[in-house]
Amino acid sequence: MNVACLVSGGVDSALSVHMLKEQGIDPHLFYIKIGPDKDTEWNCTSEEDVEICQWLSKRYGLKLDVIDLHKEYWEKVVGYTMDKARMGLTPNPDVMCNKLIKFGCFEDVAGRDFDITATGHYCTTTITDSQGNELPASMRGTEGSKVWLSTSPDPVKDQTDFLCQISSLQVSKLMFPIGHLLKHEVRELADRAKLLNAGRKDSQGICFLGNIDFRDYIKAHLGEKPGDVREIETGRKIGEHKGLWFYTIGQRKGLGFGGGPWFVVKKNLKRNILFVSHGYDPEKVYKDHITMNDFHFITEEVSIPRKVTFKIRHTPEYLQGELMRKDDGTWFLQADKKIHGVAPGQFCVVYDEDHHLCFGSGEIN
Repeated sequence: MNVACLVSGGVDSALSVHMLKEQGIDPHLFYIKIGPDKDTEWNCTSEEDVEICQWLSKRYGLKLDVIDLHKEYWEKVVGYTMDKARMGLTPNPDVMCNKLIKFGCFEDVAGRDFDITATGHYCTTTITDSQGNELPASMRGTEGSKVWLSTSPDPVKDQTDFLCQISSLQVSKLMFPIGHLLKHEVRELADRAKLLNAGRKDSQGICFLGNIDFRDYIKAHLGEKPGDVREIETGRKIGEHKGLWFYTIGQRKGLGFGGGPWFVVKKNLKRNILFVSHGYDPEKVYKDHITMNDFHFITEEVSIPRKVTFKIRHTPEYLQGELMRKDDGTWFLQADKKIHGVAPGQFCVVYDEDHHLCFGSGEIN
């Protein structure tokens, strides 16, 4: 089997390489180079990342190539992020980075020459036959079999929500060597294997860009646009915001308005007003349904209406509801219980009732 393995310098992808070697597979390693633009002074760890990847390739006698997708990232992912933020929506650059860069541009440049692409994501794949019966992993690629993106046993680290926009072709080629492990098990195995980065801290923040605060990321591209902050119940002005793109529906922390707590409940783009509601978990930040203009199924379209579980943000918890489609073509998810902070622009990620198979996602409107 001809395997490409994406490495980042982190412990997850490093242990993925180790586990592939233990299975008798010699993967070709690829580091995708993407970083801040030249005019932005951000702390990027890419040099250290590449050094660790070079150590990994030497340790296991594997070939390593650095793929420069900097231009593609800034055109596709940053462009998407700024367009959505400008519209007052809440973008998810990690989702689009996986779809367009890691498994999109990479496939076009190098991945197409390999049977499988392995990554250090906390996800798994599930193989089923045409009747939906689960098959052993060895049956992948057999006639009538289907590959589904499925969850990791680690609910905190599970990353299926970040891969919720990938295609059936992309998931059919993916392998997640550590996807069946818990994070502490990954650390323990990496330490036992004497990997250089066994204790290295996990990266946080935007995909591929290191420890960058999202507000700084937005400010560098869109600047500031001050406007009124008003209490939605009374219309009373309680402060001034620096730009609607710095806030998301349901947000409470980091607002900086006196007399709180305050929750963001609405944005008026035309008048540049941020509406907030006062108190602890006010009713106005809750909804009992989600609407989406379109819905992207990863493996195949499933029958609806259907009882499902879902997420609207990266959390360990799953919500319950029913996915359906209205006569006008709008996708509609009726939640069993009211949901806090439904933010237009984010993705509603939908799973089966047991939150095992990830069916796909739709952008919330």
